[in-house]
Amino acid sequence: MYTEPYVQVAMIGLPQIIFILLVLLLLFGAKRIPDLMKGLGKGIKEYKKAVKGVEDELLDDTPDGTEPKDKD
Repeated sequence: MYTEPYVQVAMIGLPQIIFILLVLLLLFGAKRIPDLMKGLGKGIKEYKKAVKGVEDELLDDTPDGTEPKDKD
């Protein structure tokens, strides 16, 4: 049975994840990986904080504090 090759590329399995982790371990070493993960976590936290800040700012701009409704 013939399957399209581009369909199989999008699927990531356990062997691929293990391979990626091994490459990261070889590139950065065991001591640097926790620092990299901390930095990644801080970046995600700051991103979520910024998105929440923008959402709060948009809600504060409306007179009654609710989301603006589209005028149709």
